[in-house]
Amino acid sequence: MTQDDVITGLRTIQQGLEALREEHSIISNTLETSVKGVREDEAPLPKQKLTQINDNLDKLMCGVDETSLMLMVFQLTQGMDAQHQNYRSQRSRLWQENEWIREELRLTQVKLQTSEKMVAQLEEENKHLKYMASIKQFDDGAQADTKTVVDSGPQPVTSETLQELGFGPEDEEDLNTSQFAQPTPAHSMDVSSAVGYETPARFRTLLSLISQYANQKRYELAVPLCKLSLEELEKTSGRDHPDFAAMLTILAQVYRDQNKYKEAAYLWNEALSIREKCLGESHPDVASTLNNLAVLYGKRGKFQDAEPLCKRALEIREKVFGDDHPDVAKQLNNLALLCQIQGKYEETEKYYKRALEIYESKLGPDDLNVAKTKNNLSSAYLKQGKYKEAEDLCKQILTQAHEKEYGQVSRDNKTIWQIAEDREENKHKGEGATANEQAGLAKAAKVDNIIVASALKKLGDLYRRQGKYEAADTLEDVALRAMKQHEPLRSAALGGVDEMSQSMMASTIGGSRSSMTTSTSQTGLKNKLMNALGFNS
Repeated sequence: MTQDDVITGLRTIQQGLEALREEHSIISNTLETSVKGVREDEAPLPKQKLTQINDNLDKLMCGVDETSLMLMVFQLTQGMDAQHQNYRSQRSRLWQENEWIREELRLTQVKLQTSEKMVAQLEEENKHLKYMASIKQFDDGAQADTKTVVDSGPQPVTSETLQELGFGPEDEEDLNTSQFAQPTPAHSMDVSSAVGYETPARFRTLLSLISQYANQKRYELAVPLCKLSLEELEKTSGRDHPDFAAMLTILAQVYRDQNKYKEAAYLWNEALSIREKCLGESHPDVASTLNNLAVLYGKRGKFQDAEPLCKRALEIREKVFGDDHPDVAKQLNNLALLCQIQGKYEETEKYYKRALEIYESKLGPDDLNVAKTKNNLSSAYLKQGKYKEAEDLCKQILTQAHEKEYGQVSRDNKTIWQIAEDREENKHKGEGATANEQAGLAKAAKVDNIIVASALKKLGDLYRRQGKYEAADTLEDVALRAMKQHEPLRSAALGGVDEMSQSMMASTIGGSRSSMTTSTSQTGLKNKLMNALGFNS
């Protein structure tokens, strides 16, 4: 069977499916009309028929779409075959041209060799003619006056020979006595750095340059600057000093951003040892370093190694800040994510719930961390098959986001999930979307929030699982429209964010994302380092 036969068959099938679809549409409209005029006790059978007809209509629509897709594929295949033939003909032509060029090159090389031989012969003839001319000049000079023999011929020859041998003007002394500064020897740098250490601008400049170069991904410059700072800190404060450990964490961050996780882990382990020795095993900076190591191990897939580090960091923060501090909640979120990755869903749920309680009690229900934790907890519920709990959390997230933007929920100010459920109900009733629903969809699409987008997606999946396809399509449409509306603004905003500068200003990595959250020191590393070294930043 040729491709033309296949295309003809597909078009015939498509026409048949189109006819069946039209027939089913007529039957569906007839049944809908009949259902409206039937009493409630007589309605089940017509409704069942209507449902079956609609299912068949959906299948026919899928068949029509698949047939159209297959036709497109065959047409593309034919186009690709023609293009392939064109490429083959071009390849053959290029091969012929290449052979012709090779032959031309061979002939040119032969001509070049012949020319080189002729040049060599001509040079020999030229030397011979010069020799004969010099003999003739000597014979002529013997007959001339002896005063004409005293010529200045040999001197320029000697001068040219000296120039060729490199004996030019006497500039060697000038080079040695140049006024350009020479590089400082290593031992001189040690002394100068130790004696003239009172230069606070030096470290400020180094940290600023490290931040700038790291933001520009010029790691070949950022890493040497970090190492230079470490060398000077080692000379002034020693290796066993909190400031040296803080600078190690900065270099570890730079290595981490280069995906050099092994080197970053080594530096963070060294910083951990120094901080445990200098600050004690229950210091917040120790917890920060432990958390960063746990995050790094998580990036490398070493979740079992990361979990005990995260638990130890949690114990330290509970001991230092108390059981209901937001930093404890942040650590609980990281620990929950590690457990979720390992399939420990009961522990995951326990940690997320505790973090949520802390955030709600300390930061209030409208805080962004509350929404993030609810979103994470809903994912944990989905992993366990607790769909009702996950649905409730997603609705809470969407409701809070709506009330924050547009005020209290009311009959005329519905949330997106309420609108989606109304549209699902109206679809079964055969009613279209109202003006209020359209306005609500437009308002929901204006909310630019990653957490809201995630909740929309998960709630849409839950609706689809329940067979609420209209509601699911509504949520997915809103999420897509929001993404299209806010993508240019988000890209422009992200282009101006100085993430590495924020990272350099903390003793450990900062920020909270959908993945594990790295620790943030209570004070910026830059200020801490300056103050510890006696500088005023």
